[in-house]
Amino acid sequence: MVIVDTTVWIDYLGNVSNRETNWLIRELGRQPLGLTDIVLCEVLQGIRSDAAFAGVRHDLEKLYIFNTGGSELAVAAAQNYRRLRQAGYTVRTTIDCLIATFCLEAGHALLHRDRDFDPFEEYFGLRVVHP
Repeated sequence: MVIVDTTVWIDYLGNVSNRETNWLIRELGRQPLGLTDIVLCEVLQGIRSDAAFAGVRHDLEKLYIFNTGGSELAVAAAQNYRRLRQAGYTVRTTIDCLIATFCLEAGHALLHRDRDFDPFEEYFGLRVVHP
């Protein structure tokens, strides 16, 4: 399964055309796509109107939403953050560490537009969709 990151959903919802949104448009309904509960939160918190919030929520809930909470993932994400920092990379957000670590542990690929995921791909073998 491919997990779609917040960065791609924001561009998609904003009608921004790029390689990632074009891939998403082409693959919606063709292959299993999902998102994490954290991504759902990030996307929805940026929606301004109640009507748009309800519509986007309805559309995203058609996809598989993974629950990512829990202490095991938190510890693994912290360990990954520390390893990357020791290697000279500082990931800017805890959320990106959680999303990347979830994908690594669950064996999912990630579609994103965020450089913070690049070290996860390089050092840990995160599978990334490169349209």
